[in-house]
Amino acid sequence: MNTAAHAHYPRVLTIAGSDSGGGAGIQADLKTFASLGCYGMTAITALTAQNTLGVQAIQSLPAAFLKTQLQSVLDDIGVDAVKIGMLHSPEVVEVVAWAIDHYQLKRVVLDPVMVATSGDKLIADETVAVLVQELFPRVQLITPNLDEAALLLGRPVPNEAALSVACADLQAMGAVSVLLKGGHLQGEDVVDVLLLADASTYTLRSKRISSQNVHGTGCTLSSAIASHWALGLDLTEAVVQARSYILAAIHAGASVTTGRGHGPLNHGFAPKTMHVLRHP
Repeated sequence: MNTAAHAHYPRVLTIAGSDSGGGAGIQADLKTFASLGCYGMTAITALTAQNTLGVQAIQSLPAAFLKTQLQSVLDDIGVDAVKIGMLHSPEVVEVVAWAIDHYQLKRVVLDPVMVATSGDKLIADETVAVLVQELFPRVQLITPNLDEAALLLGRPVPNEAALSVACADLQAMGAVSVLLKGGHLQGEDVVDVLLLADASTYTLRSKRISSQNVHGTGCTLSSAIASHWALGLDLTEAVVQARSYILAAIHAGASVTTGRGHGPLNHGFAPKTMHVLRHP
């Protein structure tokens, strides 16, 4: 009888849109997974024609095709953590909810991509409502920025004092745990608040890094959380380590020019060897 331990890579799946410019979306996710020593997989929800200046076009993919992608990956390879990004329609949201239930997915982080950097809404109101109803209770963490939190709550989150209250209100809407990103607030520090399912609250503070190369920071942070989760850290430590990674990636890419607009982070500033997990 073979008594050797079963070995596999830490498997992380991104369910999100494609960014042809490579700075955000599944491209940023895959770079993050690889840089942190994880094996990345994708289920693509939409294609974009995009660069450092903005989004020129979006082509949605059918919900049925997304379901086939998910079945292909999960039936064969399996997964240790999941990052969810851009979901453009109620039908797509429902497919993702089905996959979470059908495959009993754990360690799922939802980055609710709803508002572009320009302030434009990226999804319709009916999709937002389905997202809240179907996914908030099913995922273990949501990671909205201030614009997305304002859209969800129907009010602005104007200052640091309002962050904890906003987290509690998002949790009251059904979210299990909330990481509210305060990067859009003014000030020398960037302040995020993490509210866990047991009501534990952590304020995460760091010095603001001056850089115009911040395209894809939300995608990268949620992917880094999923990666550290897959590597075996608990949620709080996964968030702490993910923030450390993204701050270093912003710093490493701050002086580099990529395109004529907001460039990407330096995802590969210190790549790690692919980890191997062993189970009896």
